[in-house]
Amino acid sequence: MTYTLITANRNYSSWSLRPWMLMKGLGLAFEDRLEHFAKPQNYDEFRAFSPTGQVPVLLHEDRTIYDSMGIALYLADRHDGVWPSDPDARAWAQCAASEMHSGFSALRNDCTMNVGVRVKPKPKSEALTANVARIRELWSEGLSRFGGPYLAGAEFSAVDAFFAPVAFRVRTYGLDVGAGQAWVDHILSHPAMLAWEAEALQESWREAGHEEELRACGKVTADYRAG
Repeated sequence: MTYTLITANRNYSSWSLRPWMLMKGLGLAFEDRLEHFAKPQNYDEFRAFSPTGQVPVLLHEDRTIYDSMGIALYLADRHDGVWPSDPDARAWAQCAASEMHSGFSALRNDCTMNVGVRVKPKPKSEALTANVARIRELWSEGLSRFGGPYLAGAEFSAVDAFFAPVAFRVRTYGLDVGAGQAWVDHILSHPAMLAWEAEALQESWREAGHEEELRACGKVTADYRAG
């Protein structure tokens, strides 16, 4: 049985991007199933395939694997390359990906993901300033310790996938990530990221709740989405 990965809108769904990018980056074949955010809360509809009422979800051999970290761990049991082979890089990558998975709430709230726009952000809160400073520190550490161009060394791994939505946020809001900008430029040029972005720009409709969140983050200065 092949993998089926269930994700949501390309412009909005940062959680979906993580396992999608991981599987694409590792060259893992899967059926790409898109379930749109039709309204601000899609819990009841998504409960038909997800125990949490959320995406992403991976279907494999009659198993339902949910949560982006759960999916990464499941894939790591079955495929090489999810985590770096070097023990030091592997330990760092697992910690950094876990930190992204559980933290950076101000970044999520104040800089909502929207791939196809550019935004002049509102003045940063103390919490957002601290989040951006930590990202700058974390990325600089990974690049300097392991030599780049990916966060944990020469090869793409799960830590790059987990921070991939942040790369879009950095570009959308013009965030200063210092030396980490080299990684942002590199990951945004990855074929899988370019493919995700192309699909995002083709989305011609808008979901009101996500658009309201975007307006709360700042002034939209450019919108490259269709329609």
